[in-house]
Amino acid sequence: MTNATKTSNAPVATDRNAWQWGFTPGAEIWNGRLAMIGFSAAALIELFSGQGFLHFWGIL
Repeated sequence: MTNATKTSNAPVATDRNAWQWGFTPGAEIWNGRLAMIGFSAAALIELFSGQGFLHFWGIL
């Protein structure tokens, strides 16, 4: 039996952590991760400074 006659029904694995542009699952995963980091940073700034995020940066 040669390699040409063998068939495989196994799904092709893609790297979901790879950086991809556009509306792809990998890009959306990175978008979510970066959003969580940004939200956590804003919450920590408010917690430790006692001011809102916009007041901390002098915007308001």
